[in-house]
Amino acid sequence: MRYYIIAGEASGDLHGSNLMKALKKEDSEAEFRIWGGDLMEAVGGTLVKHYRDLAFMGFVEVVKNIKTILNNFKICKDDVIKYQPDVLILIDYPGFNLRIAKWAKQKNIKVFYYISPQIWAWNSRRVHSIKRTIDKMFVILPFEKDFYKKYDCEVEFVGHPLLDVVVERPINSNFRKENNLSEKPIVALLPGSRKQEITRMLDGMLSVVNEFPEHQFVIAGAPSIPIYFYNNLIQNIDNQHIKIIQNETYDLLQHSKAALVTSGTATLETALFNVPQVVCYNGSPISYQIAKRLINVKYISLVNLIVDHEIVTELIQKDFNKTNLTLELGKILDAQKVKPVLDGYLLLKEKLGNSGASQKAASKMFSELQKYKS
Repeated sequence: MRYYIIAGEASGDLHGSNLMKALKKEDSEAEFRIWGGDLMEAVGGTLVKHYRDLAFMGFVEVVKNIKTILNNFKICKDDVIKYQPDVLILIDYPGFNLRIAKWAKQKNIKVFYYISPQIWAWNSRRVHSIKRTIDKMFVILPFEKDFYKKYDCEVEFVGHPLLDVVVERPINSNFRKENNLSEKPIVALLPGSRKQEITRMLDGMLSVVNEFPEHQFVIAGAPSIPIYFYNNLIQNIDNQHIKIIQNETYDLLQHSKAALVTSGTATLETALFNVPQVVCYNGSPISYQIAKRLINVKYISLVNLIVDHEIVTELIQKDFNKTNLTLELGKILDAQKVKPVLDGYLLLKEKLGNSGASQKAASKMFSELQKYKS
């Protein structure tokens, strides 16, 4: 069968690549045309657009780049029509994907959605549009099935695909040597995957470096961001204990004692690797004020949301400052104070369920497609 898959972020590229591998096991004749990244392309997808060309963060940034965004819609629609897929599989990235789903439904193209948009966080009215335009929704968070059920919308809970990544991840015992790292405990800095996001977050994260001289700070470089971009951001910081390591975030987390993490999927990844963390967020003032009025959840991190109480500290906007960062990082580096965080991670993993999400999703998708074919 012919699969057209759209992922607009680094996390979507990861989950898309694993879904593609699983679909190949179900469907020996699977062909893929993709919007995604290097990981999906490596599995065998024909890449139309890379996610680095799709990353516009916040309300203000979207308005500034509206011409580019509208052009991307046109490119996508024309390409889907030309390819004539058996199914369009949309992975998260709701601002783009939900609009494409509405268009695809009008064209009688079968639409699956893998990894639900976070409509439970804001604009829950979108569920009505999803019921009309999505043929099958595959969710990865345990509370999402109940959320959709309230609106009489049946979805498939397949478990979280990050569990597969963590379970299957071998430990690289040569990681420190390969990256010229000392034996000092590592504090990982995960400032995000978009340039706008990284620029906003990294300066604040680095403000605490000199407060912890017995530790080394390592920046997790996003795969789509060139090394010189990070070097330009840290060139005025006088500290030899800062390293930048690209494309090795999971290896870095496996060797880290603690982490400062920008809100997003990375908070869950960090937790699954049992790394104590402080969750950080600092958006543009206008974007933040708009979001604050729309969002209806208690927490910004997936870790706290899933467990439904505060396991990890969240520093948002004005609270994201050197004083608070120093205090909170000090706490999670203290073996006597960090136990509640690690206990919370155990509860988190219980709620997420077993591994095998990618294969389960692929199996259900292929089975569903065979029904349509018959």
